[in-house]
Amino acid sequence: MTSPNSRHAHVVGLGLIGASVALALKEHGWSVTGVDSDRATVDSAIDGGVIIGAQLVPEVDLVVIATPAGVVARLASEALAQLANPQVIVTDVAGVKGSIVAQVPDERFLGGHPMAGSELRGLSGARADLFHGATWVLTPTDRTSPATYSALHGILREIGANVVAVSADDHDRLVAIASHVPHLLAGSLMNEASQVAEQDAVLLQLAAGGFRDMTRIAAGDPGIWPDILFENRDAVVQSLGALEGRLKTLREALLDDGRDVILDSLLSAASARRQLPGRALSSEDLAYLRVRVSDEPGVLARVTRSASDLAVNIYDIEIAHGIEGIGGTLLLAVDANQSQMFAAALAALGFQVAHEQ
Repeated sequence: MTSPNSRHAHVVGLGLIGASVALALKEHGWSVTGVDSDRATVDSAIDGGVIIGAQLVPEVDLVVIATPAGVVARLASEALAQLANPQVIVTDVAGVKGSIVAQVPDERFLGGHPMAGSELRGLSGARADLFHGATWVLTPTDRTSPATYSALHGILREIGANVVAVSADDHDRLVAIASHVPHLLAGSLMNEASQVAEQDAVLLQLAAGGFRDMTRIAAGDPGIWPDILFENRDAVVQSLGALEGRLKTLREALLDDGRDVILDSLLSAASARRQLPGRALSSEDLAYLRVRVSDEPGVLARVTRSASDLAVNIYDIEIAHGIEGIGGTLLLAVDANQSQMFAAALAALGFQVAHEQ
């Protein structure tokens, strides 16, 4: 990587997410270029100061593919083929990961997915703070080097994201219920309300906060969703089936005067909702673990997947010294309340772990 004062990024796709990435990086001193399938969008991005040009330069440090999921693998492969720099990082922001990661075996590629968005669309909706406090998923594989993961993790933390790591397959299974199905549900509820409102126009005037909260995401860009949903079809269909079962149970409970069933469902949902993670940690709430790692493929993926399995957020990660020859050391910043549990889990996997003093 180059020095912090001369870092260069290139963004492919200047819609809401891509342009927001560009603005966020620019705010932290990066020089950012970019391209889009619409030349007018590129011109607007240059005129608006989102990017400084459209040329992919050989010395680029980071390439972000921010296009529909169906073309990510091709565009990432094309970018990697153009770049001889062994330290360049190519990542993406697509909502599905399994098929993309499988198609781009280059060790310089590390799949990603920011869990952020807006009902606004395109370049005009982009903002530098879109990722502040948002979860950004990375999907390291057995090919991912600690240096690549550490560098990208640091960049994403720099622009305000909370980084978690899971396997690509686990990402697709989990995000089906956390993102893809909710989008379909929001659209279905909005369509149902709109249809009823054709006969009873007052309905939409009665739409209170709950309805607006549940349907907000239906106003997002619909064009990106067919690719995402069909790429992740199996997981989405499975999640929809499970949800249909829950709705059937509730419908039957209403028909059979099953008050206890209804109340139990609402109580468990309320309890689960209150436990959603969301607090930000200050530095005094963090503990630092030193993890000895060997110089072999897949070691980083084992560490980060263990964290994800235990719902431990790695707030920062760095390489204490070079991961070469006999190995090296990872320095991990985690929630102090979880550090002992995480250290024990890593030790059980065969790692040497020590708390930083």
